[in-house]
Amino acid sequence: MVVYQQADETVDNVFHALADATRRDILRRSVGGELSVSRLAEAYPMSFAAVQKHVAVLERAGLVAKERRGREQIVRTDLDAVRLARLALDQLEALWRGRVDRMSELLAEVADPEENDPTRGPDE
Repeated sequence: MVVYQQADETVDNVFHALADATRRDILRRSVGGELSVSRLAEAYPMSFAAVQKHVAVLERAGLVAKERRGREQIVRTDLDAVRLARLALDQLEALWRGRVDRMSELLAEVADPEENDPTRGPDE
């Protein structure tokens, strides 16, 4: 099975952006439709500039796009980027499930070494 490996820097930027609760909430809000930065700022107990910085981190990670419309800056989620983040998580999950399964097998062998002894016959 061929698995698409994303560039480490891209994945790092995405997970850095998602590491903050405010940024995750901004992403959730913008998935529902386009929102202005000023509208987003109303939802948080922080300055407009702080919300702009959070949006900028999401934008650098490629998770949102920002577009100027008149005096407003409109934010929308890039669903393809969110799907790529999900793909990266799925790849990590598959890796760790494989490792856990292998550890379970090794522990089972240690728990009953006679069962796995190739030198013993079936009647011994």
